[in-house]
Amino acid sequence: MSTILERATRFSDRMTEIRRELHRYPEVAFKEYRTSKLIAKVLTETGIEVLPWGGETGVVGLLQGMPGPVVALRADIDALPLQEENEFAHRSQIDGMMHACGHDFHTAALLGAAMVLAEQKASLKGTVKFIFQPAEEINTGAKAMLENGVLQNPAVNVIFGLHNSPNIPTGQVGIKEGPLMAAVDSTFLTVTGTGGHGAIPHMTKDPIVAVAAMIQGLQTIVSRQVDPQDAAVISFGTIHGGNAYNVIPEIVELNGTVRTFEPALRAKMPSMMRTMLDGIAQATGTKAELIYTNHLPAVLNPSALSRWCRGPLSRLFGEENLVTPTPSMGGEDFSLFQEKVPGVFLWLGTGNTALDINRQWHNPRFDVDETALKYGAAALTQLTLDYMEEHPA
Repeated sequence: MSTILERATRFSDRMTEIRRELHRYPEVAFKEYRTSKLIAKVLTETGIEVLPWGGETGVVGLLQGMPGPVVALRADIDALPLQEENEFAHRSQIDGMMHACGHDFHTAALLGAAMVLAEQKASLKGTVKFIFQPAEEINTGAKAMLENGVLQNPAVNVIFGLHNSPNIPTGQVGIKEGPLMAAVDSTFLTVTGTGGHGAIPHMTKDPIVAVAAMIQGLQTIVSRQVDPQDAAVISFGTIHGGNAYNVIPEIVELNGTVRTFEPALRAKMPSMMRTMLDGIAQATGTKAELIYTNHLPAVLNPSALSRWCRGPLSRLFGEENLVTPTPSMGGEDFSLFQEKVPGVFLWLGTGNTALDINRQWHNPRFDVDETALKYGAAALTQLTLDYMEEHPA
């Protein structure tokens, strides 16, 4: 009997064709109409039932075998509002939009897994739910699908997903217990002072000077209040205040993000930030108002399930090709699925320095090594079949 990798390799050309079609016509969050239509068409042609889930974009497929566990496999499908600078023939045909994070690759790999699994429907020891999720890039797609019961009817027992990694060579896979990607929170800071003439600052309460001190002070939370063995990021991406060079404004506004791995540290961050801001505001005679919003929890791979995954993955890739990746402070809404059911997220190697394919996510010249598609499809298939075999209902 052929191996899972050999079966997946038979669909390499089809997966490459799908990936390039998706790359040519990228669609951003909740606008993935053409993408969803193509996914549904391929699933239907493969003999997989397409289920309505309640959204206009995104697709859910169901492959029912014998009684057994329900395994969910998830891929994200949206692109970014970014102008592509690649010159290959399948570059984006849509101005200002690009698959610069490899979601086209994820989609094609999951469709490849669907093709391999559909061939084994008669002997499948359970059910597979294929989740093609919209709007990952704006952190709302998983939430929308979960609110519409995507993990129910039938109820999912476990979920697996993967993300391409330009830092890992093709033919290797990253598997890690515990934190893999960070929790994502946002901040909106308003600092109010007393405006006046720039030449008479002593008659004002300058919010610009206060904000300068606040930005510096908040960094000491990371360097002096957070355990050095933990990780945290406090960053501000926008700052707006004033309209004239010689006028001290009344208000300065900032938008930023906070990233953490540990749930306990994440819970403490708002109070630590407010204490720092209030102290500096009092010292400068200003008022600081912080709006702190939780968006996504961290991607935390359960220890026992992650250890179990090493078995199927080592049989597929070889133990020497299993790597422990360095966690990223980037976020991923796969974490919302993990809050509901046990789930493991992998980083699949797609880097190839010989082909100059190693640029990071969200770069206008981002690309993936398409020969890794067979590894992605095989990894999802191997995990599914082995889980069903070893975890009967």
